[in-house]
Amino acid sequence: MGVRIKSTGISRDSDTFSIVDHSGRAARRSLERAGVRPDQVGVLINAGVFRDSNTVEPAVSALIQKSAGIGLDYSYGDPRSFSFDLMNGAVGVLNAVQVAQSVLETGSAEHVLVVSGDTHPSLARSEADDEFPYATAGAALLLERTEEDEGFGRVHTATGDGSPAVESYVDVATMGTVGRTLMTVEQEPGFEERLLDAAAQVALAALDEAGDIDPATTVVIASTPSPTFPRRLADKLGIATVRTPDLAAGDPHTAALPLAYDLAVQEDSLGGYTTVLFVAAGSGPSAAAVLYRLPAPVGAPA
Repeated sequence: MGVRIKSTGISRDSDTFSIVDHSGRAARRSLERAGVRPDQVGVLINAGVFRDSNTVEPAVSALIQKSAGIGLDYSYGDPRSFSFDLMNGAVGVLNAVQVAQSVLETGSAEHVLVVSGDTHPSLARSEADDEFPYATAGAALLLERTEEDEGFGRVHTATGDGSPAVESYVDVATMGTVGRTLMTVEQEPGFEERLLDAAAQVALAALDEAGDIDPATTVVIASTPSPTFPRRLADKLGIATVRTPDLAAGDPHTAALPLAYDLAVQEDSLGGYTTVLFVAAGSGPSAAAVLYRLPAPVGAPA
């Protein structure tokens, strides 16, 4: 018994820079792939951080929920849906999985939809650069409860000591009337090493708790503060295989994990593997890791 990924959806369309549009499209595509109706989604969790025009209110999750067409009917007896933002940088998606596990285990929702993604607040660009190192993309994980021996295990989390390693803020003292179009991102010298240490700590905790994981049939999917970060982490863990998202435009930040998983599924590159180790690390420094037991192939012996 556990919680598994029923389907995924992504949006990297070039006709918009809006993260509300991208996340809404990713959500709708995940529902279409799964053959799930919007009224079957009880909860939508948005883990994205950087949003259109630095929106503060209303919650961006509500805007994405509307864009995805979820919970828009208000007649008596209609199924209830609600949404909320859960922001913890690159770690947010795994925090959302942790919350989704609790919700689905109570039986209070049939499906939980986790969406993530970021955009430059100016809505004028989609590629990362030295000043804003995050690419625009939207991604969705549609989660459901299963009675099979598959899905997510326990999410392990950790927070490091000292300075945050990476931080982002709107400098209201200097931005004047253009504050809604700008964001300051600061990465400390050596920040990637600190994130790597935090990621390795939680990843080893997840592996140690499982005990019976075979590195030869395990895939690492990790956050991408640099293109080499997942490979470096896997080397520390003694795992040979990694899967990454398309990094041509830069780091997709909160969407990195679902984008990488979606790409691996679409390319059918998880065949022969039994476990995915999801690991995320970001500002704090903070990190989270969880083992995901892949469903057995259709027709495979029990």
